[in-house]
Amino acid sequence: MENDHLAPLKDLIARQWQAHGRETPIEGLFLTSVTAPTGPIHAVYRPSLCVVVQGAKTSMLGERAYRYDAGKCLIASMEVPIRAEITRATPERPYLAFSLALDPATISDLLLERDGTDDAPAGAALAVHAFGPELADPLCRLLALCDRPRDILILAPLVRREITWLLLNGPMGPALRQIGLAGSRMARIGRAIACIREGFADQLNIRHLAEVAGMSPATFHRHFKAVTAMSPVQYQKQLRLQEARRLLLFDNADVARIGYAIGYESPSQFSREYRRLFGSPPGRDGQEIRRTLTPQVDG
Repeated sequence: MENDHLAPLKDLIARQWQAHGRETPIEGLFLTSVTAPTGPIHAVYRPSLCVVVQGAKTSMLGERAYRYDAGKCLIASMEVPIRAEITRATPERPYLAFSLALDPATISDLLLERDGTDDAPAGAALAVHAFGPELADPLCRLLALCDRPRDILILAPLVRREITWLLLNGPMGPALRQIGLAGSRMARIGRAIACIREGFADQLNIRHLAEVAGMSPATFHRHFKAVTAMSPVQYQKQLRLQEARRLLLFDNADVARIGYAIGYESPSQFSREYRRLFGSPPGRDGQEIRRTLTPQVDG
């Protein structure tokens, strides 16, 4: 039957969720089990493979929608702020998924082992693909390692390397090659993104970011938007506002002080842009999210 290869993964995720919750003993491997559709979830996706084995989810990158359900996976090839919703989940058939961090160094190493390191055209930072049965076996073995903590240190890196190799040589290969090739257009945009993340509260300097990416300002702006579906200014704004929400969750601080801390000079502008993204002004939203914590979902 179609998607028969998902049954063992479904059982493993359900069992490991009961044992460990979201964070597993394996670094970079996160589980998700949700019993009802969610509202908007704001997060930053890092380079990772996200596999859905039951239920459905939509992730928004700018105005681009990526929909994936059982048997589909999402590849994130760089750090991007997203808005997501789990659209199909019930207590009887919960949304079950997992995400596995992708290591650029491992990808680069494996590219050298291939017969050729053919470049791939730069695409968007997110891509959805069908999840084939050839990946089910190593992913099941990786999830099963959570039951054997003594084996994780030695065996988990080997299984992750196998998974990365299979991804590189399958339909998701072009997206992964963009992560591993230091000179690729996506990797160059990734270096500029790292600069924005490190100094997200500072004034944006497009000329400096273009130099980091090795492009002219106009070329940099065009390629940045092609990859992230937003301008550098919009990207920085998303990071600032998500950091503000995190601060509101863990620190019942003055709203204006949080706005200044993330780079806003005008409290009214901060409140206005915060409300536009999250639907409520920061003070009210902070009170609400402290009462009912939003589920953290990676897959």
